[in-house]
Amino acid sequence: MMPSLIPGWKFSPMRALLLSLLLISMTACGFIGFPGVYKINVEQGNIVTQEDVDKLEQGMTRRQVRFILGTPLIEDTFNRERWDYHYEITRGDRMLTQREFTVFFDGDRLKSVSGDYKPAWARGKGEATEDAGDDPAASPNSRSGGAG
Repeated sequence: MMPSLIPGWKFSPMRALLLSLLLISMTACGFIGFPGVYKINVEQGNIVTQEDVDKLEQGMTRRQVRFILGTPLIEDTFNRERWDYHYEITRGDRMLTQREFTVFFDGDRLKSVSGDYKPAWARGKGEATEDAGDDPAASPNSRSGGAG
C-alpha cells in the first residue's frame, strides 16, 4: 500500500469540510431550482368552453354529449352516471388555470351538470351568462393556484 502524499489527509477535518460543501452545493440545485431554466406551459385534460356547454340540452344521449364535449377525462368505473371533464395549465410547479365540468346522466340521458360552466337551462334566472370564448385562460372565473 502506498503512503499518502499529504500526511494526515485521510482523516483530516479539511477533507470532511470539502466533501460536505460539495454535497451541499450539488443538492442545493434540486431544492432551489437551477437558475435560467425555461419551464413550458403544460396543458392537461379536456378544453370545455361555455360555447360547447351551451349546446347541451337535458335529455341528450351519452353519444350526443360525447360528440359535443369529447371523451371525458374521468369516466368513473363505480359511478357510470357521472363524467368529469378537467382542464389545467401549469408552468413548472405553478398552476395557471384550472377548470372543472361534470355531467350527470340518468340511464342514457343527460340529467344535470355542475362545475365552472352552466348551460342556459341549468342557470338560475338571476345568473348572467359568462362567455369564456375559445381561450380557457381568458375567463374571469378561472381558478389560479400558487404564488404569483
